[in-house]
Amino acid sequence: MMRLIPVLLAAACCIWAQGPDWKAVEAETLRHFTALVKINSADPGGSEKPVVDYLKSVLDKEGIESKIFTMDNLSDPSILRPNIVARIKGNGKKKPILIVGHSDTVNVDPKKWTHGPFSAHREGGYIYGRGTVDDKDNLVAALMSIILIKRQKVQLDRDVIFLAEAGEEGAPVLGVAYLVREHWPEIEAEYCFAEGGQVTRKDGKLRFVSVQTTEKIPFGVKLVANGIAGHGSMPLRSNAVVHIAQAVAKVAAWQPPMRLNDTTRTYFERMATVSTPEERERYNGLLNPDKTDAIQEYLAINEPRHNSMLRTSISPNMIKAGYRRNVIPSEAEATLDIRVLPDEDLPKFLEMLRSVINDPAVKVLRDGGGSTRPGSAPSSLASEAFKTIEAVAKKHYPGVPTLPTMATGATDMAFLRSKGMQCYGIGPTVDFEDGPKGYGPHSDQERILEAELYTFVRFHYDLVEEMAKAK
Repeated sequence: MMRLIPVLLAAACCIWAQGPDWKAVEAETLRHFTALVKINSADPGGSEKPVVDYLKSVLDKEGIESKIFTMDNLSDPSILRPNIVARIKGNGKKKPILIVGHSDTVNVDPKKWTHGPFSAHREGGYIYGRGTVDDKDNLVAALMSIILIKRQKVQLDRDVIFLAEAGEEGAPVLGVAYLVREHWPEIEAEYCFAEGGQVTRKDGKLRFVSVQTTEKIPFGVKLVANGIAGHGSMPLRSNAVVHIAQAVAKVAAWQPPMRLNDTTRTYFERMATVSTPEERERYNGLLNPDKTDAIQEYLAINEPRHNSMLRTSISPNMIKAGYRRNVIPSEAEATLDIRVLPDEDLPKFLEMLRSVINDPAVKVLRDGGGSTRPGSAPSSLASEAFKTIEAVAKKHYPGVPTLPTMATGATDMAFLRSKGMQCYGIGPTVDFEDGPKGYGPHSDQERILEAELYTFVRFHYDLVEEMAKAK
């Protein structure tokens, strides 16, 4: 019997080391992914309830307990917008990790789609449909990770919490904001992995892995000019349209000050290592006082996303004035889309904006109560989570660096970071060329590389397992 013990232990270790049957996992991933993409959970036009019903049935079959939390939908009580939370308990030595995907998508215009927006059509190595890269890719990866953690009977130092949230695409009050306010203990964790990052491939070659560690915060501002109404045949210096036009021109010409944080500084340093010599010189010269003005102007014209990462940005997107050609209106207004740095002093910034406009006829007003998401410090680049992401990325995407990024858009991780949770945005491989061709998120031909979906599921599982397993 004593001689048999080492043999039995070795056999058990071999079985454990085999891990999941990844071919079978790919088939299962495809089944769940296509089922989820075929569900219309667009906002407006659909509902997250069918998605939650599907997820609950899958979790129930695996023996994973789940809870559903639904806030009253005041805008349309007939449409249910539920959230679902599931948890696999660990031994409690470490705080939990939270894995998130949002179950809603932006709405669609079906007439513009070559393949149906909810068809999950497979062609040429791609899967087409609304939500394929925003965000049912993260949703299915998180689902498969918690399923595999349960099936593999992984011994855990941390609880693993799965969240499929509602309302990310415009109604976070029904999703993460509601959960943070009313059900925080159900989702409280040390680390969170959600959307916001990706692996970039250009000309068929992997370039880098981006991990979202912070994000800019949407902040609406309205400019309102008042003047004297009159007949269009007698031009007036007080014309509200003229004042608002001059104010918009001043705002558009203004570059708010550049300010880097740990994330953006590291991003440009590492980006320089995978760039052409000309690009490398620009990224490394951003802080050179003799070059920075010319470099920033170049980025503003040629690399607007990078320019936006340097500062609080302003885009005048709407102007409204007048009702007849021959009537000088008494009021004109312009709406600005401002994306502020996460640590921006908003009252001070608004004073700077008023100073730039420098026109007593133009009022600068917060639009819609200001930001819809809270600001917070970037997640740490020295954390166990970020270092683990880097290590797992080297395994699945060898030979390319991991870049921390500040999103110029917005995600619901802002609500979690504001509570002290360290959050990291991840995602599958995306071709750099897809966006300009109209195949990216929110486009009319949204698609994902099928093989890269499977790679991302393996990356996601390895990340969750490594972060949560008993050491």
